[in-house]
Amino acid sequence: MLTLLIASLILGATTALSLPRQADPIEEEGCTRALLTRYTESYLSAQSIGDPSILSPSPEVSYTEDFRAISIRDSVLNTPFRIAHNRSLLDTTQCATYTEIIVTDPANPRVIGTQIRLDATGENIVKIETLVTKEGDWAFNASLTYQYAARETENNWWFTIPEADRDTRETIQAAADAYLDLFNDPTVVVPWGTPCNRLEGSWYTGNGSATDSCNVGVPSGVPITQRRYVIDETVGTVDAFVLFGTRPDSHEFRVEKGKLRLVHTLTVMRNGTFV
Repeated sequence: MLTLLIASLILGATTALSLPRQADPIEEEGCTRALLTRYTESYLSAQSIGDPSILSPSPEVSYTEDFRAISIRDSVLNTPFRIAHNRSLLDTTQCATYTEIIVTDPANPRVIGTQIRLDATGENIVKIETLVTKEGDWAFNASLTYQYAARETENNWWFTIPEADRDTRETIQAAADAYLDLFNDPTVVVPWGTPCNRLEGSWYTGNGSATDSCNVGVPSGVPITQRRYVIDETVGTVDAFVLFGTRPDSHEFRVEKGKLRLVHTLTVMRNGTFV
């Protein structure tokens, strides 16, 4: 009887988060933050339960994992995870989302980044790209990553920026591009902010001081290509899925008044090296 009750509760939660097939008043408005929020909630539910059908993907949806095309039936979405942390960007201009997930379960730790793109109406998912980092990937330690990410959340460093103080999409992307260009061109001028904290895998550049800098340990001679952006002006943030040399990578940037203030990265190491 207890097993049946638990199953019933899970089914009820799944149904509540599933996206409707027919348009409702939110969907009729086009791609809104409310609609994108519902998609991120459904994505988180799907990953928590291990059931991609919660997202109601069409058979034609494009799905990649670590930049390799696979069937969504064989994807990480079929593995249930106890999610310790999540944070999402909502891009109503492109009708897209980015979600960062941290799983600290010692039996199956993961740090996952996912970009989801919808059609112009916001009614159908057309593309899902997921990066899944685990033991052996660059600076991987899910527990440490969670500690730093949780500290940033507790300090409200990803706060919603008042509308009058928000940077434009162009300014936010330009700051990210300058940082990414620097890896292959040391003459690029990057709009460094102070303080700035970089969470690279589980490595953290800051110690909480007013002089914390992200301008540390930047290698050279690494082209960063194939950039796909999700931009959320309300939090001054852009996520870029890129090839870091030849490695699948996500770089997420928080920009305030044109200056970089936070950077999160995750990098999949297929052969143990960057390039």
